Amino acid sequence: MIEPKRNERLDHPEKTVLVGVLLPESAETRDDPLDEIRGLAKTAGLIVVGEMLQNRKQIDIATYIGSGKVQELKEMVESREADLVVFDNDLGPAQTRNLEKELGVKVIDRTEVILDIFATRAQSHEARLQVELAQLEYALPRLKRMWTHLSRYKGGIGVRGPGEKQLEEDRRIVTHRIQDLKARLAKVERRREREVASRGDAPTVSLVGYTNAGKSTLMNALTDAGALVEDKLFATLDTRTRRWKFAGGGQVLLSDTVGFIRNLPHGLVASFKATLEEAMHADLLLHVVDASNPEAERQIEAVKSVLDELGLADHPTLLVLNKVDRVADRSLLDVLTARHRDAVAISAASKLGLDALETAVRTALQTGSLDAEVETAAGNGQVLAYLARHAQIEDRVYNDDRVLLHCRLPRQCVDYLNEHGASVRANVNRLPA
Repeated sequence: MIEPKRNERLDHPEKTVLVGVLLPESAETRDDPLDEIRGLAKTAGLIVVGEMLQNRKQIDIATYIGSGKVQELKEMVESREADLVVFDNDLGPAQTRNLEKELGVKVIDRTEVILDIFATRAQSHEARLQVELAQLEYALPRLKRMWTHLSRYKGGIGVRGPGEKQLEEDRRIVTHRIQDLKARLAKVERRREREVASRGDAPTVSLVGYTNAGKSTLMNALTDAGALVEDKLFATLDTRTRRWKFAGGGQVLLSDTVGFIRNLPHGLVASFKATLEEAMHADLLLHVVDASNPEAERQIEAVKSVLDELGLADHPTLLVLNKVDRVADRSLLDVLTARHRDAVAISAASKLGLDALETAVRTALQTGSLDAEVETAAGNGQVLAYLARHAQIEDRVYNDDRVLLHCRLPRQCVDYLNEHGASVRANVNRLPA
């Protein structure tokens, strides 16, 4: 069986040229548009020897950048003796092939860099399954490129070259493996749903946020979890859950999750759904932001975009402005706090503001969620699917064609449920005991 392409460049740093294309729809005015891909390259162990940025009204179908820029890029690659070109954009298989032919070096895109980083960071069995699935789904339409060295024989009616035969076989193998991984991950997801639902002794809080925002540092500061802290993107992929015991009495279960990033590949979001199950069923999300980063506002929007993709746009969320002790320009922090008035400013590393954070979490849990009984038709798939995404279901009782669910859910879900054929009877607030 073939394996998804695992680049060996992570074992020996390669000289790399970074390329970014700014299109009108991105409408981004970042001071340093290549900052993030530069961070990804550093995390992947690459040595950046050159950079190129181009503004275009639309991409070139054949090579993404125009022919003039291709020639300019080729000269840069040759003069810097680069081994690799990395695009901060998603390239199509044909564009990658054409660029490699023109440049004479390996060309990869943003998604492939992220996949490589995830492959090296995955530690648990679950994370490895998720990464392999994302890699295979990315590689499937690109298999043809891997067999161009066998294309000496032209294929046609009644005549097939060995490369084409092998390509067909590889596609079958990859497709079957993808189906197998999805089935195995579905079991993982169901098991995690049961685990989350069984935690009835304390409210649940999940840390979400941009990668490198300081979530693991905050986890350690609140729970002594011993989570890996490293100044690199995607330092950890595995979810951890620990008890956060409040100084004023009571406790919650606190979970760390994989970090998000601008334009996080959809395949990774789908593959890591099982890992993100903690966030999907949490009573409260703590959206951790690196307040010292000039791109903090854009990172907030990027995280919201991923949360929306996961169906968590309306989930109870508390914004946490971290690393306030590292903010060089106080006015930047003032702008953030003015835009997000309910945010809590802290420094996880220095343990500043953690008392205020505890108070804010207590208040949010008191007002944000409730225990309830939801009754609806057993065939009301819309409501049942909505509850599966937004509520923690603790019990189901079927009576003829009706179903009664005992669950914990965000208060803002009540209107939706009432409007879609369900009746909701609230019990008591779920408070940290």
